[in-house]
Amino acid sequence: MRSPLPALLVAISIALSGPVLADSGRLLVELNKTESIEGGGCRAFFLFRNETGKSFAGFEMSLAVLDARGVIDRLLSIDAAPLPVARTTLKLFEIPDLSCTDISEVLLHDMTACQPQNEEEMDCFSILDLASRSDTRLVK
Repeated sequence: MRSPLPALLVAISIALSGPVLADSGRLLVELNKTESIEGGGCRAFFLFRNETGKSFAGFEMSLAVLDARGVIDRLLSIDAAPLPVARTTLKLFEIPDLSCTDISEVLLHDMTACQPQNEEEMDCFSILDLASRSDTRLVK
């Protein structure tokens, strides 16, 4: 007679793998493009690809904007919430009085809010991936 233990272990492994994989997903923040604003300034287009298995009710970032010489010009706080699960979301943010060509890099300085829907705040740095398709780098 065969022992039911191997089948039981496989069933437990399958049952546990779903939630574990959902919680280990990534959230991509992509600086997709920048464009000049009439009258001066720069508009930044960000894509947020939420593959985490969670919707986010709170998602605020503090960004340091570096000028063409690599010197911090200003800090911006942007609120990207809500970020629905398994969706790509487009958010536009304006950087006044600074030309897009004068921005060399945007640094993710801090996450001031990262709260999954109906859950406690969490540290999002570990699940974030950053990318840029523009001439301006996005780094953490």
